[in-house]
Amino acid sequence: MSVGSNHRPLRDIVCDAIREQIIGGQHRPGTRLVEDHLAQELGVSRSPVREALRVLEVEGYVDMIPRKGVVVATLSMDEAAEIFEVRIALESLAARLAARKATDATALRLDAILTDAERAHIRRDVGTLARRNTEFHGLVLDLAGNGYLRDVMIPLRGRMQWIFSQTAEGDRGSHSLSEHRELARAIADHDEERAALSAASHVRAAQVTFEAFRDGAAVTWTAALSGSNQ
Repeated sequence: MSVGSNHRPLRDIVCDAIREQIIGGQHRPGTRLVEDHLAQELGVSRSPVREALRVLEVEGYVDMIPRKGVVVATLSMDEAAEIFEVRIALESLAARLAARKATDATALRLDAILTDAERAHIRRDVGTLARRNTEFHGLVLDLAGNGYLRDVMIPLRGRMQWIFSQTAEGDRGSHSLSEHRELARAIADHDEERAALSAASHVRAAQVTFEAFRDGAAVTWTAALSGSNQ
């Protein structure tokens, strides 16, 4: 994927590309990132790659380790738990507001995203599945129509997708799709209470799966997902 022809600053383009690769699971936590390899893959020089990696370090996606170089960061259990706590509160509110404001057209859009996600799951296309997961939650947030809520949730979107991608290859992928279907039905039915409960239950189930996965994993993730927007 060459990014050299884009008119945005190269550092920003490269940063977006590497971040997307990390969130999509192409670079697993603990994996070393080599500047030369990334530069060749993206069709740029090493300089914008080096600058992008510094930005990603500040964002928490990579760590710069002496004598080892740049590696994809591992989100700690405490950090993940804090994200899930915030998600339960915010996504319940977003679901409640979405159920209040949903139309037939927006219900069809939710269904289209889920249909494509189900096809990706069958293909074992974890990257697409994680992106559709983020799109689904993004559309629910759009339906909520609350600008302040959006400002709080958008920075979490990449992190949520990153977390989701860690467990999407196992049973969690199919369970998550079933939970999304239930949430979409509640929103289409304008059932605010059911939508809020479905959203909270969905996030709690994701947390249980993630914690069980981490308990059985080695030092780093090997299998979410922002954002993000787990």
